[in-house]
Amino acid sequence: YLATGNSFRSLAFSFRLGFRTVQCIVQETCVLIWTLLQPQFLPKPDAELWAKTADGYFSKWDFPNCIGSMDGKHIPLTKPPNSGSLYYDYKGFFSIVLLAVADAFGRLLVVDIGSYGSCSDDGIFSASCLGKHLCEGSLDIPAAKKIPGTDLITPHVFVADEAFALLPNLMKPYARRQLTTQKREGIQLPPFPCPQTN
Repeated sequence: YLATGNSFRSLAFSFRLGFRTVQCIVQETCVLIWTLLQPQFLPKPDAELWAKTADGYFSKWDFPNCIGSMDGKHIPLTKPPNSGSLYYDYKGFFSIVLLAVADAFGRLLVVDIGSYGSCSDDGIFSASCLGKHLCEGSLDIPAAKKIPGTDLITPHVFVADEAFALLPNLMKPYARRQLTTQKREGIQLPPFPCPQTN
């Protein structure tokens, strides 16, 4: 199933097993893969990892105190039976959502997979473990520190798009609809390129 993408039904037929047996084998295999590989390849972030990530953003993008880029990605799927419009997203297809935080080099630090496609990025974030821990202040984020070359002390932040709520440790762009041309001309920001991967 994981290697071929074949349905449980076709695997059950190919290996002369019951549908439920194939379903249990796949679920047990996925749990074992996660249990054995997650601690090594996707450990729970701690203050040391956040500090390393902030150093990476500063050295690569000249962005101080940034501890990750956050976004959601819709993953298309075939409409599950009896699901109604739960998986139907604003793009016009059925999907589940991957919410992820990446470091300055595009490596994933945190993932939350499986939310309904009909949910917004901010709704998914608010319901995720990451969102709950961030709001509770239990993510072990390093204390605010000075921006290099200044006396200005700022918190460590995640960066996200307009779909997310503004929080003390979550930075998002200024709303475009409220930013007049006159206000735009007064803002001089250095370019901050975001790597695009498909």
